[in-house]
Amino acid sequence: MPPALRRLFYVLSYEALGLCVATVGLTLLSGQEAGGVSLVAVVTSTIAMAWNYVFNAGFEAWERKQTVKGRSFVRRAVHALCFEAGLVLMITPTLSWLLGVSLLEAFIYNGALIGVFLAYTFLFNLSFDRLFGLPRSARA
Repeated sequence: MPPALRRLFYVLSYEALGLCVATVGLTLLSGQEAGGVSLVAVVTSTIAMAWNYVFNAGFEAWERKQTVKGRSFVRRAVHALCFEAGLVLMITPTLSWLLGVSLLEAFIYNGALIGVFLAYTFLFNLSFDRLFGLPRSARA
């Protein structure tokens, strides 16, 4: 699969499943109704999709320059942590604004979701690579 198409398919499938996880998680955390939280989940998902595409393009550019190819446990873990760190910086103020809560409360909501999404990101990436193979940048 060409790199751009692979990234696009990755982002769309990751976010479709992630949207369901985020809606359920935010509904449980905030105590707000699922309808209102769904809008929040769609907005944050859109931000996450854009970040996902940009981040993975940059990660694969970095990966192409590495002498050690493949995706070890450590490389996968660093990938997930860096992705989520960037997302926190973008999503926390958005949650605060859309849910009408303080930045601290939004950060706490975001922190709970991050715990879930760290595992989700790691498992999704592992599954995606097993189903579709590694991208050219990670192959020897």
